[in-house]
Amino acid sequence: MTKAHIAVIGAGLMGHGIALTFARAGHLVRVTDPVAEARAALPARVTDSLRLMGVPKAEIDQILTRMTVAERIASAVHDAAFVFEAAPEKMALKQAIFAEIEAAAPASAILCSNTSVMPITQIMAGLGDKSRALGTHFWNPPHLIPLVEVIRTADTSQAAISATMELLADAGKTPVRVEKDVPGFIGNRLQHALWREAVSLVERGICDAKAVDDVIKASFGRRLAVLGPLENADLVGTDLTLDIHATVLADLESRPGPSPLLAQMVAQGRLGMKSGQGFYNWTPDQAQEVRAKVVSHLLALEKLLEG
Repeated sequence: MTKAHIAVIGAGLMGHGIALTFARAGHLVRVTDPVAEARAALPARVTDSLRLMGVPKAEIDQILTRMTVAERIASAVHDAAFVFEAAPEKMALKQAIFAEIEAAAPASAILCSNTSVMPITQIMAGLGDKSRALGTHFWNPPHLIPLVEVIRTADTSQAAISATMELLADAGKTPVRVEKDVPGFIGNRLQHALWREAVSLVERGICDAKAVDDVIKASFGRRLAVLGPLENADLVGTDLTLDIHATVLADLESRPGPSPLLAQMVAQGRLGMKSGQGFYNWTPDQAQEVRAKVVSHLLALEKLLEG
């Protein structure tokens, strides 16, 4: 496709990964962030991520020539064909950012919000032209995870959806259409249905946290990259799936709210790796080892699937 001018609002974990993805695909990318330190650190952060991906230095240098940093939103979006917002998950902040974007971006620009669970319709509620607004949920880390969920609202035009899908596919992503703006979209609804049952198993004393994680990593987690749950249902047979559901579903966790165990952990300051204690105890070195292992696994998986 024709290479586009792309603006990315946010230079942090998600923003820099989104920016490098499009720059690597040949697009001109302009990034802004309200924090001066984040803007200044962008080239080094992009370089580090690309090095971990095994990208040669010459290619990294070329990618960096396609990226520029702007101090303000207006100067980042003034000629953009697409704008990707990657700000923190705060509704009022995102709404204020899009008001500023709409005032400065071309009338033809497609406006995309990156959010994990927040309703796109509400984020875009204040826009004058909602037909060009949609959600694009990149997964963390965005430069390593192929999936991008493309969420349409009742106001989003077919043209905006199609253009965004084409842009993402051209950049090597796997875009998936989400036809209704529901909380959590597709991926997080599936992921947190699993997490709800995982927490419940520990809460009910059925097993400990390690048992939960070992079961997933040593069984169906190994095949999920190549066999989705509905493909698996067809593989074993929908009749067997129906029989299993008739026995097990009634005993699965179904409370509509969060687990009391999870609420208690948060109240006690057991926030996971960032506090040193969650379902497990963590030292800084152990936490860093897990993060590095995730990146290494994703890189190895990508090479395996490409080969």
